[in-house]
Amino acid sequence: MRVRPGLILASGLSALLVLGTALGSTLETILMPGELIQGHAKFETDCKNCHESFSKHTQSQRCIDCHDHKNIADDIREKSGYHGRVLDANKAIDCKRCHSDHLGRDADIIHLDAQTFDHAQTDFTLKGMHVSTRCQACHLSGKKYHQAGVKCIECHKKKNPHREELGTKCENCHNEESWLKRSAFDHDKTKFPLKGKHRDATCNSCHPNERYKNIAKVCIACHKMNDIHRSRYGEKCHDCHVEKKWTEITFDHDKSTKYKLEGRHRKVACDSCHKKNLYKEKTSTACVDCHAGDDTHKGQFGKKCADCHTVLNWDKNAFNHDKDTKFKLGGRHKDLGCSQCHGGDIYKQKLPTACFECHKKDDVHKEKQGKECERCHNEKSWGERILFDHDVTHFPLIGTHAVAPCEGCHLNASFKDTKRDCNSCHEKNDEHKGKLGTSCGKCHNPNGWTLWIFDHDHQTEFKLDGKHENLNCHSCHTTRMKKEVEQSKECSSCHQRDDIHSGGFGARCERCHDTEDFGHITVK
Repeated sequence: MRVRPGLILASGLSALLVLGTALGSTLETILMPGELIQGHAKFETDCKNCHESFSKHTQSQRCIDCHDHKNIADDIREKSGYHGRVLDANKAIDCKRCHSDHLGRDADIIHLDAQTFDHAQTDFTLKGMHVSTRCQACHLSGKKYHQAGVKCIECHKKKNPHREELGTKCENCHNEESWLKRSAFDHDKTKFPLKGKHRDATCNSCHPNERYKNIAKVCIACHKMNDIHRSRYGEKCHDCHVEKKWTEITFDHDKSTKYKLEGRHRKVACDSCHKKNLYKEKTSTACVDCHAGDDTHKGQFGKKCADCHTVLNWDKNAFNHDKDTKFKLGGRHKDLGCSQCHGGDIYKQKLPTACFECHKKDDVHKEKQGKECERCHNEKSWGERILFDHDVTHFPLIGTHAVAPCEGCHLNASFKDTKRDCNSCHEKNDEHKGKLGTSCGKCHNPNGWTLWIFDHDHQTEFKLDGKHENLNCHSCHTTRMKKEVEQSKECSSCHQRDDIHSGGFGARCERCHDTEDFGHITVK
């Protein structure tokens, strides 16, 4: 069979075309710089899906067209948004410079680090509380980052307590520092400029339930519950009060009434005196009409309070007892309340001026020292600077007795019953245990226990010599004496046990022995 040349040529060209196409696809795959990211994996077998052969400068536009990035294109053109700030519309834009997709299936080509991202490169610079807000609070899951709203109401609509009655421009009143921070709204431009305490009041204080229309401007409309006067003073609060401070009164009582406020009255609350309707009943100016409840005298001093008290201080007595009476108040008497002495009607009762008449119950001496208290005591204190001279008694105070406290000897206030003998006070201090009797004064004197004045050689009939001279008193005086010391002079009274003669030579040892040495015989 004869084959025609034209048919052979056509078949060769067709085969070459098919082979060329297959070789081209294989060649592109071989030359591919790396696997595509997971999102582009389905386009990996055909480069034309993303690339235009031999046209590198159109690549970025194809990215924008394919991904519906019109918003990015607009940002670049208008120089707004993130891409409009980092890219220059006048220069060639190369998307793959940041978002190259031949980096493998798990590659992250967005490169967004929430920790380091500078939000100032967007159209919404973070300020105030937005700085510390989590990204997810504005960039909701399932939405792209550029879809986050930039108007306050878009995020805070659910938290808008005004329910849009004040419009949607939150920034007119609020700022990013704090949602509750003082409003930027200028209330002074309204018909009710804010002054004094009103400037610190919250909006809800005057606009309950977010009501902003038909709000009354008179004080009583808002402060009726605060009216402690219960409408007794009418509804014109501004006649007395100001916005600076509710408790600051501008009403001038001195000029507007016939009763000038002085002293403590200037600080008294109005209701303390004006307890009834201010416009219907007159208020008395007599002290007792207001202060009857404060009258600790219970009427016994009459109703002329001003005779003793002043408006400066209720407790400060203006009555001069020293000049207006015959009894001058000194010492502790100055601090006494009137009722402590004046127990009855001050205009009828006459009080004695003798100490004992008032202080009979305080007399610890039970009248044994008489009734003339002033002989020993004075008005400063019962126990201060006792004037009694003990030297005029039967027991003058000398030596250590002069500095001893009264209570040391006088165990009770009945001074006349106090004994004068030493032993009555010093029995417990008697280290002799009564062996030398109770007449302590024969040996000791008031200057000190250790100061002896007793002379045994001259004050007794038994001279101490020889071995007796240095003996302790208790060597001979061994028996407790009731009062005076009674001691035998006979040697045998002390030395009976030492008598080797067993009494054979009698009891007069001194006939043979002397006091120098018991073994020394003096008989001739």
